[in-house]
Amino acid sequence: MVQGEVCCCKDGGTYALIKDVEDPRLTMFDRPLPCFGCGIGWCSFLLGFLCPVIWYVAAAMHMFKYYHRDPRERPGLTACSFMAIVCTVVVLIVLAVVFI
Repeated sequence: MVQGEVCCCKDGGTYALIKDVEDPRLTMFDRPLPCFGCGIGWCSFLLGFLCPVIWYVAAAMHMFKYYHRDPRERPGLTACSFMAIVCTVVVLIVLAVVFI
């Protein structure tokens, strides 16, 4: 049976096959994300409020395309990159106010 093919049941109903045993790409993302299911990106985002250096590490992971391993990591790593930029701007403003 091929993916998308319609199969007739004994009780008269029909259904479409959505998972093919022979196609492993369909089950590639069945496993849960690391870090309690949130993913490395979102855990880094939350932990970055305690230690902002973590945002920079996650931003580096985003720049080196870590999300190609698992595309579900991309939103969290993008959020960390954004927060790293915001943190840098805030630090530069504070340093400008203090020393100028």
